[in-house]
Amino acid sequence: MLWLLVTIVGFFAFSYLVLRGEDLSYLDKPLPQHPNTPESPELREALSVIRAFGAQEGGMPLGKERLRQVREFMDGMSAGRDFECEFEPVSNAEVRGEWVLAKGASSKRRILYIHGGAFMAGSPTSHRAITDRLARLTGASVFAMSYRLMPEHRRLRGIEDCRNAYRWILETGPEGLENAEWLVVAGDSAGGNLTLSTLAWARDQGLRQADAGFAFAPATDSVLDAPSLRANAETDVMLGPAFGKLVRFPKVMLLWYTWLTARMMPSDPRISPVRGNLQDLPPILIQVSDSEMLLDDARRYAAKAQAAESPVVLQTWPTMPHVWQFFTPNLPEAEESFSNVAEFLETVSREPGSEKAA
Repeated sequence: MLWLLVTIVGFFAFSYLVLRGEDLSYLDKPLPQHPNTPESPELREALSVIRAFGAQEGGMPLGKERLRQVREFMDGMSAGRDFECEFEPVSNAEVRGEWVLAKGASSKRRILYIHGGAFMAGSPTSHRAITDRLARLTGASVFAMSYRLMPEHRRLRGIEDCRNAYRWILETGPEGLENAEWLVVAGDSAGGNLTLSTLAWARDQGLRQADAGFAFAPATDSVLDAPSLRANAETDVMLGPAFGKLVRFPKVMLLWYTWLTARMMPSDPRISPVRGNLQDLPPILIQVSDSEMLLDDARRYAAKAQAAESPVVLQTWPTMPHVWQFFTPNLPEAEESFSNVAEFLETVSREPGSEKAA
């Protein structure tokens, strides 16, 4: 019986001390109440699209056929929409993706955009509603990158692709070799995770830091122990149907689930940026809804970064679905979000030492 006791103690010690790492519950705040307020017609329309996606997606884990359908559904979200920008594909040994160029875009002002999709889906095509809006909003050349997805590839391969894209975009614009005068890194959900991870990596490598970053509802912690993951599963109409059942499992099982699927320690800062060094980061804006599962991922990251004296700003919207920015221009809250992004970037550009617009 002694060997069994030692095995059990060893299992939990390894799980919580190694796989989980630091207990971040000290960063948590009480979850907000969700008043039963009437939905606007625009929000109801957005929710109908999301629920159709949820019906298509079913539950996790995904089989090959279901994963294929989810990827097709996401790419189809851009079908039939009128975009004002030009989309120029890029595929070479360094990067894959597309330049999103508004009329009169500056080739020296650049945004590296990293799409979401739970690290298993999404593409530059699926996120054109966001990248088209950003290109027109900022006058910058937006590069929507493509990275290797799970489960065909290890999680680390997608991280490597983002790092390669960062190095590439520093010296390459839509017109070829040309150093960036102004650079922003941005992403949503899983892409927000990769955004924050990439910004920390660039700092550690001593590379020219981005002038700013922003993330829509980033997943910041692969340990999966933030309170809102469970508390907001019912109110998150996007992530709840896919991940609500998963997060009900005991926390120790989630640690092993992440380790086995990502093939990286859940506490590794490369996949859990909130668990890394958050000092000396560029200005970062984070936007999140108070009714989504990733609320506390955003709040924990912002609180820890601010304590480390990094200029991180957190903005929270009530009752919006996950990455509601998809529904620009029809959803007023999406337009408000982009307006706040523009104001944030303008403020950053005016700060001493920042690059000015070309």
